Amino acid sequence: MNSNHKSLNRVTIASLLVALGIIYGDIGTSPLYVLKAIVGERQIDETLVYGGVSLVFWTLFFQTTIKYIWLTLKADNHGEGGVFSLFALVKRYNKKLAIITILGATTLLADGIITPPISIASAIEGLGTVNGLEHVFAPGSTITIAIVIGIISSLFFFQRFGTQKIGKAFGPVMTIWFTMLLVVGLKELIHSPGVLKSLNPYYGYQLLVNYPKGFWLLGAVFLATTGAEALYSDLGHCGIRNIRITWIFVKISLVINYIGQAAWIMNLKSSTLNGLNPFFEMMPHWFLVPSIIIATAAAIIASQALISGSFTLVSEAMNLNFWPRVTVRQPSDIKGQIYIPSVNTILWFGCVLMILYFKTSSSMEAAYGFSITIAMMMTTVLLNFYLKFRLKWNQVYVTLVIGLLTIIETSFFIANVAKIKERWMFLFFELFIFMIMYVWYYARKINNRFTKFVDLGKYTPQLIELSNDDSIPKFSTHLIYLTKANSRTQIEEKLMKSIFSKKPKRADVYWFVHINRTEEPFTMSYDISELVDDKVIKVNINIGFRIQPKTEMYFKKIVQELVANKELNLHIRPDGSTKYNNEPDFKFVVIEKFISVENEFALKDSLLLQAYFKLKSLGQRDEKAFGLDKSDVVIEEIPLVYQSSQNATLSRVGAL
Repeated sequence: MNSNHKSLNRVTIASLLVALGIIYGDIGTSPLYVLKAIVGERQIDETLVYGGVSLVFWTLFFQTTIKYIWLTLKADNHGEGGVFSLFALVKRYNKKLAIITILGATTLLADGIITPPISIASAIEGLGTVNGLEHVFAPGSTITIAIVIGIISSLFFFQRFGTQKIGKAFGPVMTIWFTMLLVVGLKELIHSPGVLKSLNPYYGYQLLVNYPKGFWLLGAVFLATTGAEALYSDLGHCGIRNIRITWIFVKISLVINYIGQAAWIMNLKSSTLNGLNPFFEMMPHWFLVPSIIIATAAAIIASQALISGSFTLVSEAMNLNFWPRVTVRQPSDIKGQIYIPSVNTILWFGCVLMILYFKTSSSMEAAYGFSITIAMMMTTVLLNFYLKFRLKWNQVYVTLVIGLLTIIETSFFIANVAKIKERWMFLFFELFIFMIMYVWYYARKINNRFTKFVDLGKYTPQLIELSNDDSIPKFSTHLIYLTKANSRTQIEEKLMKSIFSKKPKRADVYWFVHINRTEEPFTMSYDISELVDDKVIKVNINIGFRIQPKTEMYFKKIVQELVANKELNLHIRPDGSTKYNNEPDFKFVVIEKFISVENEFALKDSLLLQAYFKLKSLGQRDEKAFGLDKSDVVIEEIPLVYQSSQNATLSRVGAL
C-alpha cells in the first residue's frame, strides 16, 4: 500500500470536510426535485406521498448504502475507484468486459451534461417562491434560463484556472447544506411525527402494486440515488473510511428532509401541489432567500464535482486506450487535478443545449435517470466478476447479492425507458461518446493485430555494423524508438525497417522504450535490459493508468541515473554534447501509420480503421501525447497494408 493510499484512509476533521465537499454534490442536491417529481400534479394522498418516501428510503438503503458504500467501495484499486479502476481489476477474467466498461463510462459521461442544468435550475427556480418574484423567476422564463446559462458558462470558463482556492470552501458549504436539510426536515417532522411510518416498506409496495401506474413512478424515485456512482468514482480523492463515515450524516440528513417534505405535503390544504416545490415551501419565510443562495452554492459544487469527475474519467480512458489522446493540462499543484479543454467544451455545449431545450427543471426530471441507470447496471456486471474472482466469494452469495441488485436496477431501467421519448435528442450525445470509445478501443486492436514483431537478436550484428560505419552520416548520438513490445528480446519489424531504410539511421546507442500501463493507478518504475553492450538497450517504463506520461523527461532522468551510477559504461562515452551546446544529443523517432489504398480489410474492420485514423488526426499527435519535445522528434509515416490475396497471379494477355 503506498503512502498516498494510507493518508487517504486517515480520518480527520479536514478529511471528512473534503469528503463532504467532493463526494455528495449530486446525491445531496436531489431533495431539490425528487419528491416534487414523484408527486407532480397528481392528487395528494397517503399512498402516493408515503409510498414515494418509502421507496426513496429503501432505494438509498439498497442502491447507495449496500451496493456502493458497503460493496463497491471494496473494489479499491490501490486507493482508486470508478468504472475504469474496476475494469483494470477484472479485465483478465472476460474479454467482453471492455464493451460493458464502454457502456458504463459513456452513460456516466452523459450524466455530466444534465446534472449541472437540473441542479442549478432547481435552485434558481426557488427565487420564484419569494413574494413579488413569482413571475420574474418563473420556471422556464427568459431571465431564469439566462441566469442558469450564465452560472454554467462561468463554471466551465473557470475550469482552466483550477479549483484549488474555491475548493477549500466546498466542505464547509456542503456541511451547511446538509445541516440545513436536517434542521428544516426536523422542523416539519416534529409537527407531524406520524409521517415516520412512511419508512415502512409496505407503503412502497402499495404504491408500486396498487396505485395507478405506480410502477412508472420509479423513474422519479431513482433520482434520489443518481449520485451514488460518484461515491465510487471519487474514492481516490477521499478514501473509503472518510466516505463511509460522512455517509452516516449525509443519509440521515437526506432521509429526514424527505420525511419533512412529505409531512409538509400531507398538511397542504390543496389537493395538488399546483407547481409548488415542497423543498422551498417548507422553509421559514425569513430563511427563504438564504436557503436559495445555499441551494445554488450546493448545486454549483455538485456540478463542479461532476465536471472534475468527467476529466478524470476521460484521462483514465485515454490511458487505458478507450479514448483518443487529447490535450491534458494541470491547472494547479494539487495531485490528480486536471483540465481537459476538449471535454470542457463538449460538456459546456451539452449543458447549454439541455437548458435551452428543456427550459425547466421539471422537464429535465422527466428525462433524467436513464443514462445513470445503465451506468449502475454496468458497474453491477463488473462487480460480479470482482466478488467472484478477486474477493473469492462463494458463488451462492455472489448470485444472491448480484441477483438482488439486478432485480432492483432492472426495475429502475424499465421505468426509465419511458423517459426516452422525452430525451431522444440526448441519445445522439450518448451515441457520439459511445462510438468514440468503441472505435478507439477495437480499431486499436485491429491495428495491433497487423503489428509484426521480430527477434531483436538477429538484427544486432547489423546494428553494430551500422553504428560503426563512418561512411554513413550520423543521425543522432542516442536514437530512441517507442515500442509496444512487452518482451525483452522482441521489437516491431517496422522499427527495424525505419533504421535500415534508404537512408540508414546511424547512432552510437539505440534505445527501445516501452511504456507499460499498469493496473495500479500511480505506479512509477522502470527496468533496463542491455541487449548489446553500450549499443542496444531496452527500457521498460511502468506507469499507472492515472498518470500522464512524460516520456522524454523520464528517459533523460533514467540516463542521468545510469551515468551517475556508472552503469552500462555510458559515463565514459561521448553523449553528443559540444562546446557550443552542452545538451546531450537525443533523437526520438515516432512512427505514424496511415491506411494504404492496397488494403483488403473486411468492411467492418475497414470502417473502424478509417474512423480510428480520423479520430487520431483530430487528437494529439503521438509525440505530444507521450510527453516528447517536438524539437527532439522525427515523425515517420508508414502505410498499414493488409492483402487477403497476396498470392494472386496476373496473366499476360498483350505483347510489347
